[in-house]
Formats: sequence, C-alpha cells, structure tokens
Amino acid sequence: MRVRRLTGSLTCLVLLTVTATACGLGGGGSDDGDATAGGCKVDKANVGSGALSGDVEGDITFQTTNLKKDFGDYFNGVIAAFEKQHPDAKVKWIDDPGDATFTQRLVADAQGCTLPDVVNINVNTAIALTKNGYLLNLDKKAPDAGKPFTEAMWKSSTYAQADGTEVHSVLPWYSGGIVQTFNTELMTKAGLDPAKPATTVLGLFDDAEKIAKASDGKYFAFLANPQLRIPADWQQMDIKILSADGKKFTFADDPKTARWVEGMTRLYKAGAMPRDSLSSTQDPANVFGQDKLVYGPTNPNFLRFIQQNNPTVYKKTGVAPFTLDALGHTVGAPQYIGVATTSKQAATALAFARFLTNAENQLAWAKDPNVVIFPSTTASLDDPFFQSVKGSDPFAEARKIVASDRKTATADEIALTPGELNAIVAQIQLAMQGKKSAQDALDEAQSKANELIEQGS
Repeated sequence: MRVRRLTGSLTCLVLLTVTATACGLGGGGSDDGDATAGGCKVDKANVGSGALSGDVEGDITFQTTNLKKDFGDYFNGVIAAFEKQHPDAKVKWIDDPGDATFTQRLVADAQGCTLPDVVNINVNTAIALTKNGYLLNLDKKAPDAGKPFTEAMWKSSTYAQADGTEVHSVLPWYSGGIVQTFNTELMTKAGLDPAKPATTVLGLFDDAEKIAKASDGKYFAFLANPQLRIPADWQQMDIKILSADGKKFTFADDPKTARWVEGMTRLYKAGAMPRDSLSSTQDPANVFGQDKLVYGPTNPNFLRFIQQNNPTVYKKTGVAPFTLDALGHTVGAPQYIGVATTSKQAATALAFARFLTNAENQLAWAKDPNVVIFPSTTASLDDPFFQSVKGSDPFAEARKIVASDRKTATADEIALTPGELNAIVAQIQLAMQGKKSAQDALDEAQSKANELIEQGS
C-alpha cells in the first residue's frame, strides 16, 4: 500500500477537524434517512455501500482554481454542453484565486458543510478532504469511474480515509509534463551526442563532468542549487525518502543518496555549475536563454518561454525523455476533480465531474494554444494531436514525448514542505563546499527534517 504523508500545514488542518470527524465518516443513519460525513448531515446515498444513482437534475456549484480569467470560453462551453444533455440540471461556475490559503479555506467550507458540489483541487487538498470524509468514495459510488484514465494514474490517485484505508476520492484531471531539454550546440562542443542524452541521473552527472572539462567556464551543465533537483532526482533513483508509514525521513539510510551528494560535490568542484549559483534563486530558464547552460528546465512550458523570448536558442534546443533511472517511470501531481459528500444533488455532481474529465473534454482543453497541459485519459493521449509530430519543432516533439510518458506516470510525487526542503538543502550545500562529508551532511539533514515532521511544520 502506498503511504502518503501530510505536509505540516495539513497536519494542523486535520487536527482542527478531529471534533468534526468524531461524528463519523458515513454509514451512521438516522430515522429521517440522513447520515453523517465529516460531521455534516448528508444523504445516506452519498456514503456507505452501493453505487450512486438518481436523476441528473437540480442545481450544482462547480469550483475551479484560478481558471476563469483565461479559459472562460472553454468552461462555459463544457457547462452548456452538459446542460444541453441534461436540461433539468444547472451548473453554477465559481472560481477560487488559488492562493496560499486555498486548502485552509476549502477545509473550512467543508467543516461548515458548504463545500461546492464539484471542486477542482490539488493533492494537498485532496489529502485533507478525503481524510475527513468530505469527498465521495468513488470505489463505492462509481465503481467504473476509473475506466477512461491511464492505468498508472488511476491506480496511484488514492488517498487515505481516517481509518487509513486508501480510496479513490477524486478523478484525475490535467497535469504538466517532464522532459529533458538541452542546448544541442553546446552539447556538441562538449563532445556529447545530442541524439544520445543521458538516461539516468548519475549518467547525466557523468556527462556534466565532461562539459566542465570542455567548457573552460564559458558555459555550464546546470545550476548548482540542490533545491532545483530535490526530490525529483532522488525519486528517479528510487531512493527511499520516507519510511513505509510516511512518518519519518529515511533518505540518509540509502547509500544511493550519498553517491548523489558526492556527484554534486564533484561537479561543483570541477566547474560544471556556476560558482555563484549554489544558494542563488536565479531562474535556470533565463540562464539557458543566455546560451550559458547545456541543460534547461524540465517543464515543457519552458519551451514556450524560450521560443518567445530567445528564438535563436530555441532553434538549437533538443528534447528527450526524462531520466527514468531506477524508478522506471515519472511522477507528478495532477489537478483533480472531487465530488462533495455534502452535495444535495450528488448524482448530478458526479455526472458533471465525469463529463468534465472525459476524454473528449480533456483533449479539447489540451488543444488550447494558451495552455500547456496534458490529459489523464488514455484516449486523449492517443489522439493525433499528441502522437503525430511533423518536423523538428522542440515543443511539438516534447508534446509527443510527454503524451507517451503520461501513460506510465504516477501521482506518487513526494511533496516536501518549504522548511523540510530548506533544512535538507542547507546541509547538502555544506557538503558541496567541502565543509562536510556527504554522509555527515545527509545524517544532519535527515535529523533536522524529522524534527520538523515531529513539530508539524
């Protein structure tokens, strides 16, 4: 069973909802036909066993996160199409700004039994709402809900209820992608073959060492700040970052982590990274655009940035699959669609959630030239829009690569709180400067990070 760990802020949220969950997570009926979920009185049909059924009718509220300004036409079209199919149903669309207090506010809405019927949420919010019983258990309420989605994404998109049971409480929606990007001209200058980029993290380090020897400080492999590579590199190397129960960090106990730190230290000393980038927050996209980095950011949206701002560099930008290493697949946190157990029109809400996330509607949005997103349904990813690439345009090539990658990608991305990440990075920076051994730095980083888990921050 996969284990997920709440970040510090979410731990506090769960503590706030203890009194609410004490009322039960469903199944406790009453004489008037009601049950409870997360302390809220709900229809018995929304909880317990048995698939959800009923007419698609009535008014529901659909909430997105910071999408209305740029994608009003798309969502209004989806809503209109749904209402045309179901003339007795009406969908009211609201949009949340999605700021730093998003999860707290949504949990507060749930505690007040006013959660929107259909809601767009991220991983952190899905964790909090599922734990406290505020989202439909789709395994019981819609047993066939997973059919449209890629097997890996659906299988991994589960979250724990209060008793620890992992359930499907959300429908996967859109996500970003991950690729390797590189300056083909600089790779060639360094004696590397752009047609054969590295396939592992440590293989990438080997190539970076060659770049350092050939560049003489005129260009670099990538920036030095470890924050740009953690925890992505570690997950790809299949380093055991957390214990099985998710309650403590264990990365220092895996010898592969020390090899990674030793590799970063060696590269920093050799000049594969700018000396002034160890603790800087400079954007690698900007440095890549200046023709000074061999390897660029891994987000495909970066290619749009380079195309618009540095067309000369864009023309010599290569794209390849991300380093899969020991893990064998990529990980990423998608956006989700959940249905509230407190919905008075749950059948309608569930029908709209499934309509919004079906293959046709996901593909239509992915084709919008103003957005770089990738769908979660198999049929969408198989469309010629993703699979038929003509010419050598970097962005088109990236779209095909990511579409194939999404078929095996999981939602098992490990999220570190800012405090945890800072504590870990600070120690690794000391190792890279030669002030500590790799293992000593990792032991101290693990100790400090575990203190933060215990403190819930």
